[in-house]
Amino acid sequence: MTRTKTTGLMARVGRAAVIGALGLASVALATAPAFAKGGAEIAAPKTAQVGRTITVTVHGDDDNAGFLHQLCVEKNGFGEGWHQETCSTPTVGDAKVTAAGASARRGDLRFRAVLYGLTSKHDQKPVHQHTSAVVTVHVR
Repeated sequence: MTRTKTTGLMARVGRAAVIGALGLASVALATAPAFAKGGAEIAAPKTAQVGRTITVTVHGDDDNAGFLHQLCVEKNGFGEGWHQETCSTPTVGDAKVTAAGASARRGDLRFRAVLYGLTSKHDQKPVHQHTSAVVTVHVR
């Protein structure tokens, strides 16, 4: 009879240890950060000649965005600061846009892609999701 009481107590302690370990593991998994896949990439020529067309291609996507994505190309050059050149139409999934233009003078032009998340096609306050690396085009 003593042996049965001891065995039952050991079984209960073992079960409590297993339940505690599972509870601790679930808390650890719940507090770990979740990483969403996404980003914006840009491609442009390294050099261009004055008056010739410069084509910049960008694409991007983000799993964390709410409903739609909008991808914009921004340009910085000749002391103007960053400003938007063109934007894609709001789309679900991978967004792509191509900007083409020519420079009238020599110098460095910098381009970057900015990905925004929108809740609807007419969202007035898009949420900034990602910014690509800056690409410099030397105009000579």
